[in-house]
Amino acid sequence: MDKRTRYLRINTQFRELIEKTTNTYARMATLSALLFHKLEDVSWSGYYQLVDGKLTVLSYQGPVACQELATGTGVCWAAINNKRTIVVSDVNEFPGHIACDSRTNSEIVAPIYDSESKFVAVLDIDSYKLNAFDDIDKEELEKLVKLLLSD
Repeated sequence: MDKRTRYLRINTQFRELIEKTTNTYARMATLSALLFHKLEDVSWSGYYQLVDGKLTVLSYQGPVACQELATGTGVCWAAINNKRTIVVSDVNEFPGHIACDSRTNSEIVAPIYDSESKFVAVLDIDSYKLNAFDDIDKEELEKLVKLLLSD
């Protein structure tokens, strides 16, 4: 199955599941699980939320995560500061990368905003494989995170 088709199936399944709740955190947990189990080469899928000026982990799938991310560094902060999804082919070449799991080699982070453009959290997905994520992942994940806060 090609990547676009896989995302179409994830999107369809996620839409069906979120009809059962408007709770953002339940939706986040569900999406994290879907992405972790349905995408190839994903080693970690979860969220970081800004709490008292620090990015703090929320629900996730995979190995134990960093509880808080150092302020202003790493891919998650880059996505927030640039207000866009960041795709990193090789995290070892990303300045200030935060290695919660030293086996991680690539990462994609999508910021999540509410209907008033207020920052909510970031969706962070890691892989042990280099070059695991591309523009298809970026486009499709941006569609999925918009559904988290939909009615």
